[in-house]
Amino acid sequence: MTGYRVAIFGQIEETGRSALEADARFSLACLPDHAPGRFEAAADADAIIVRMTPIDTDLIEAAPRLRFVARHGVGHDTVDKAALTARGIPLAITGDVNSGAVAEHALALMLAAAKRVVDYDKAVKAGDFAIRDSFSAGELHGKTALLVGFGRIGRKVAALARAFGMDVLVFDPLLETTPEGVTSVSRLEDGLAAADYVSLHAPKTARTTHLIDAEALARMKPGATLINVARGGLVDEAALSEALLSGRLRAAALDVFENEPPAADDPVLSAPGLIATPHSAAFTSECAARMSMACARNVIDFFDGGLDPDLVVNKDALANAGASGGAA
Repeated sequence: MTGYRVAIFGQIEETGRSALEADARFSLACLPDHAPGRFEAAADADAIIVRMTPIDTDLIEAAPRLRFVARHGVGHDTVDKAALTARGIPLAITGDVNSGAVAEHALALMLAAAKRVVDYDKAVKAGDFAIRDSFSAGELHGKTALLVGFGRIGRKVAALARAFGMDVLVFDPLLETTPEGVTSVSRLEDGLAAADYVSLHAPKTARTTHLIDAEALARMKPGATLINVARGGLVDEAALSEALLSGRLRAAALDVFENEPPAADDPVLSAPGLIATPHSAAFTSECAARMSMACARNVIDFFDGGLDPDLVVNKDALANAGASGGAA
């Protein structure tokens, strides 16, 4: 029986590690994300499970035995897919294991902004109980939400928003049919002008980088709230800081940032009305177990020759990887 070395870059929940350790074929090398020793670990790796460590050309070239990469999540902008494909190395994602957790987080941020949870918490702890007389909290019921991107997460956010009595607009150029209960807008600017809450659920690409820039922010409804649980870089954070400072936006909530972690003196962090969470929308205990198990399952399935092709990002690599999968 052939043994396989699996390098895990970044902490994953125990469920997935245990599944691999229970299979005598696999031995594990577990390192923190961005660890200085990642190149040495990659040199001996037949497979890599990765969270945030860049899988770039240098690391791929340092891994002569590498045959498979499993991404702990669904995003893959930190992975050099072309370099993997050139080597015939498939990159697999976890599939739909985190959309519910991320959708809940988006709604939690909407509610926190509407109810001024962070400001009220600080005020009460500072002895200002009278802040309640400001009547500055709001309600979601009867408000309009614009969802930019309408994939798995966006659809779940729509269902939650409608349960709170919100009207839901959707902007997604790839949307072929509009589901019942939501209204599709063909122009982003029209949705921005109408929405009380704008929630981003689009991937980061060359076209979506700074999709929400100074011009887009100026088109938003005065007093609106911006939510980003998708990808850092979709929002021009300098422009967002200005929109919050000027009072044009009531609030914003970011789970993702252009630079992670953001510098302590990053102006966006001190902008009034900004709620920040540490790229943690999918980091529930339940979701962590599902993602780690999905990664382990992908590794096991690859070496068993039964990897689900729908989970492979760079499908062109599958033909060259055909001889690599399964027991060698």
